[in-house]
Amino acid sequence: MMKKFDLELLSELRAQAEASPRRRAHHNVHEDYQQVVQRLFVCMLPDSYVRPHRHSDAHKWEFFMVVDGCLELLFFDDAGTLTERLALGPGSDCLGVEIPPNTWHATVCHAPVTFVEVKQGPYEQTGDKDFAAWAPVEGDEAVPRFLENMKVLRPGYSLKTA
Repeated sequence: MMKKFDLELLSELRAQAEASPRRRAHHNVHEDYQQVVQRLFVCMLPDSYVRPHRHSDAHKWEFFMVVDGCLELLFFDDAGTLTERLALGPGSDCLGVEIPPNTWHATVCHAPVTFVEVKQGPYEQTGDKDFAAWAPVEGDEAVPRFLENMKVLRPGYSLKTA
């Protein structure tokens, strides 16, 4: 059976993100977490914190494609220095990207954004990602300032020197 994804889905996701304490929501396209390829739509609001992380399993790549708005992907070295900042979406020369395994990254946005994420499965909540020790855990009181610093960080700088 064919699955269709329309503007109503994007609207519903936005409403769910606005109601969520994490300020983001997702809609799984895949049937279950054991599928070999995980596919989902994600709506993220500007105050949503995605802790810098990497997928250390050799086969765990990630693919992002913006469908509405603009998403910034931040790439870091092991010490937390920003190595690259990449904008995805209208007004950018890039609409999507595939991130190789073992790459420290995080996402930020300045306005609501909806994107498609595709990644290698199966998904295991406890072992899906390694979080950066140099970044605060979700819910920590340092998160709002850290998130604001991530939004303006320039390549060559770390969040410790922002």
